[in-house]
Amino acid sequence: MFGPYTRLTTVVITILTLGSSLVLAECTREGLLAAADSYLAAQTSGSIDDLKLSPNFTYQLNNKVADIKTGVLSQPLKIDLNRSTADTIACASYTMLISATGSQPYVISTQIRHEDNGTSSIALIDTIAATTGALFFDAQKTLGYIEKENWGTLDEEMRTSRDELKRVGDAYLDMWTDANAADSIPWGTDCERVEGSSLTRPCGATLPHGGSQKPNGNRRYVIDETMGSVDVLCSFNSLGDMPDSHEVRVEGGTVKYVHTVTVLQ
Repeated sequence: MFGPYTRLTTVVITILTLGSSLVLAECTREGLLAAADSYLAAQTSGSIDDLKLSPNFTYQLNNKVADIKTGVLSQPLKIDLNRSTADTIACASYTMLISATGSQPYVISTQIRHEDNGTSSIALIDTIAATTGALFFDAQKTLGYIEKENWGTLDEEMRTSRDELKRVGDAYLDMWTDANAADSIPWGTDCERVEGSSLTRPCGATLPHGGSQKPNGNRRYVIDETMGSVDVLCSFNSLGDMPDSHEVRVEGGTVKYVHTVTVLQ
């Protein structure tokens, strides 16, 4: 027999559950990727008019708050290759794009973060944009390497946990300060590392083993277990204060791809 208190408790729990569902419903994989597509459309046109931006929206370019109307997003780009991943836990997405054949070449890494108050508005567009003069920059070579990669959705048995993906991303960035970090990463025998236009195969060759006293900080993560990927935007302080993106894909427990985009300042 249910008493008044029990019925009230049930109603409260139901309301809370429904409220939580309404909040989370806006942060679906499909919704995040649709917002990433709207970002790509804006970058193609050079117009932000169709972006659903929060009233408290922030635009960050190369680790500094910037004016979206004068940043790289205001420049129409011919996009030769793009790929996006989604993080439904962080309510964020990551988009990599390469513009190699337009008037101004770019390799761009962007994380988009959404409000967590039950709306789908974009709260932050956080971009690392490399162009001529950036570390090992050659957009045409980068395009040639990355367009050959396979970034299909992973089968369940090939996926890695969120915690492990974050650990691998952190371990990669820790290699410059921690002598043991490189050996803690599960390198695949057929993995490829693309740093700007520099290709290293296998990934685990010629790695740093400490030496710097300055850790790479200001880390922001987008983790997508279905794609086996973690992207970390950061300040690459170990070799200088450089805006940086490091993306790692893990397949079946071992690293398959690493991409880096680093802007010299």
